[in-house]
Amino acid sequence: MEILINVILLAFLAITALSLAFAKDLFASVMFTGIYSLLSAAFFVLMDAVDVAFTEAAVGAGISTILMLTTITMTGRYENEKRYHPKIALIVVVITGIMLIFGTVDMPAFGADTAPAQVHVAPYYIMQSGEDIDIPNIVTSVLASYRGFDTFGEVVVVFTALIGVLGLLEFSRKGSELGNRPAPMFQHKVLRIVSKILIPAIMLFALYVQFHGEYSPGGGFQAGVIFASSIILYAMLFGVEQARKAVSMPVTKILAALGVLIYGSVGVVSMLNGGNFLNYSVLAENDITGQHVGIIIIELGVGITVATAMILIFLTFARRIGKNSEETA
Repeated sequence: MEILINVILLAFLAITALSLAFAKDLFASVMFTGIYSLLSAAFFVLMDAVDVAFTEAAVGAGISTILMLTTITMTGRYENEKRYHPKIALIVVVITGIMLIFGTVDMPAFGADTAPAQVHVAPYYIMQSGEDIDIPNIVTSVLASYRGFDTFGEVVVVFTALIGVLGLLEFSRKGSELGNRPAPMFQHKVLRIVSKILIPAIMLFALYVQFHGEYSPGGGFQAGVIFASSIILYAMLFGVEQARKAVSMPVTKILAALGVLIYGSVGVVSMLNGGNFLNYSVLAENDITGQHVGIIIIELGVGITVATAMILIFLTFARRIGKNSEETA
């Protein structure tokens, strides 16, 4: 049965990819991309990579689809045929595909027990994670502790992307400020009533994912995206300006930087206590308690930065869309 499900999902992935390649409508392309991410998340679940599936569903199928749809409203729904060169794109894809296939020739078979990752890396994490960190979720141990410096770099990348968006759109805007126009879906009372019920539940679930990542799939990245989705839902139904007032844009910008600062400060404090950068073992009287304290704090920093970055990026894009639509009118 598991093999049958894998074959069906793989067939759906192939069909979705081909449909995406031949789609002329950018809206359809975004929808196919979201479907592909959702199918990939299902695949990750079958491979017991639940944390990766969680991230793919929240980021790939969720927030990324919303941001791409927002971008389409600014750029137009259809491609500019004069600038579209399918033959050049096909040549690039074919050459890249051949190089990727050639690169896999020397790789070990998928799932092979003799693969370097299975022989040299995985055994240590599996056998020593409980003794070193003492939390049930090994994925959190790897991401937040063993490779905490790499995760710190990912948070910095998110913050840098936010700075780029604000630099291109927020700080360079022209014209008058957007008025308190009602949102396009404001007239749908059922949606507004249901959203008022769902938004608190979404925020509560985000907090659960944030502080329960040591024991189940989750963590700062997933929690941040889930929390941001509640604010985005509010903006879509009640208006961008209302959302900007509700979340206080100046405070949100400060929090985006504060999350990165919290993460980096944990490393600095570790060094001041005589340890290496992001070595949480020196943060408490014993190593295990120090690991727990460090993971909780840095995950909080990740969640704050990711949530505020997603909120700011969406609201900045959405506000520019409203300004462009007013100027067009």
